[in-house]
Amino acid sequence: MKTLGVIANCSKPRASIVLSALEKEAAKAGLSLITDADTGTMLKSATIIDEESLFSQAEAIMVLGGDGTLIKVVRQMKNHNKPIIGVNIGALGFLTSVAEDELSLAIECLIADNYKLSNRAILTSSIIRDGETIASYNALNDIVITRESSTRLIMLDVTIDEQDVTSYRCDGLIISTPTGSTGHSMSAGGPILMPETKVFVMSLICPHTLSSRPLVVTDNSRVSISTARNDNRLLITADGQIGQALECGDKIEIHKSTQDIQLITLPEHSYFSVLRQKLGWRGSSI
Repeated sequence: MKTLGVIANCSKPRASIVLSALEKEAAKAGLSLITDADTGTMLKSATIIDEESLFSQAEAIMVLGGDGTLIKVVRQMKNHNKPIIGVNIGALGFLTSVAEDELSLAIECLIADNYKLSNRAILTSSIIRDGETIASYNALNDIVITRESSTRLIMLDVTIDEQDVTSYRCDGLIISTPTGSTGHSMSAGGPILMPETKVFVMSLICPHTLSSRPLVVTDNSRVSISTARNDNRLLITADGQIGQALECGDKIEIHKSTQDIQLITLPEHSYFSVLRQKLGWRGSSI
């Protein structure tokens, strides 16, 4: 690897410190850095180019920030299928798995092509109103449908591959990828999925029946959600970052995108180690 794209969340308190360290490590390794205008204010030695050129010219993209920053970059990449390595500025992240003190090691691994690639599925959702698709959203973590403001329960009719599933009375519904299974879905009682598992999970937010449970479906399934029986306005959000209001009668079609992304992890990276640290798993004291 000779050319690395760099995008950082410059609002992070330690951003300038970590970017300065990156400059030094890249110079020692003979690695060329290219970046966007915002990051370029702190990464003086990098070549500043427009976003489209950045994603097309870089051999990989290094994202410095948190998981939210990495998710935003995935959305910005659109059709550019470049591997991403996340450096967490702060606490360890699920997606930004490289810690600050591993930055030198990360550069060494990139130069030597000594790393692992993890393929992650992306969800595509389409909003259909009066027979026409009015908006589409992609999500690395999850698509969430909730009520806008009312305290009343909502009703969602769900079909999978044109087969009726049931009608859910609840506060909301989460369709999650394996990558997103440790996020909103887990907080709603959904299972933790291995990141490369070829499934999606549907988790309900406060269902109005004890028999409702998370449902795991294959990732080639097509999920259809109807909002026809609701008096109050609903919201759809993708990765908690973008979305819009829904109207009564809208239908949401959700399926796996034809494009996935690749996350770079270091050779010794362990997903279960991340789970133990992030979730506070202690194990037996015996």
